[in-house]
Amino acid sequence: MTEYKSEVKTIGAPLENVYAKLSDLTNLGVIQSNLDNPELQRRILEQAGDKVKPEQVESIVTKLRELKFDADSVTGNSPLGEITLRIVEREEGKTVKFALEGSPIPANMWIQLLPAGEQQCAMRLTVKAELNFFVRQMVGSKLQQGVDGLATMLAGLPYSA
Repeated sequence: MTEYKSEVKTIGAPLENVYAKLSDLTNLGVIQSNLDNPELQRRILEQAGDKVKPEQVESIVTKLRELKFDADSVTGNSPLGEITLRIVEREEGKTVKFALEGSPIPANMWIQLLPAGEQQCAMRLTVKAELNFFVRQMVGSKLQQGVDGLATMLAGLPYSA
């Protein structure tokens, strides 16, 4: 298994609020409700730097609109069919673990949380994927960018109670 870790992100909200939001995936539906917000699209471009071109944002927005959320999973379509990211374990206030279903590549992901004061916490996102040497060489840097981008997006969500 190849492991990809994000940088540690500091979130300006209490650990309890962050865990509550990330351990119930229906809370991530807020992403879809803000897709038409030009400020959000500007922030996507800003956070992505030179990794995403303005014309690619519309494609990202279209894919985000198609996602289906429930408390334990988020499902979307890919060129290979429907793929689901499902919560497989929750450790109150510490970790949310996920498994990828419907993908030709076995993978899992987890979000680790640590307190960093009363009104903030630290978060790290880790992805492990079973990639052979050739696939790792072709997509490894893109996976790392994806892990970093997802961590940045999760750290930027509103976590107020």
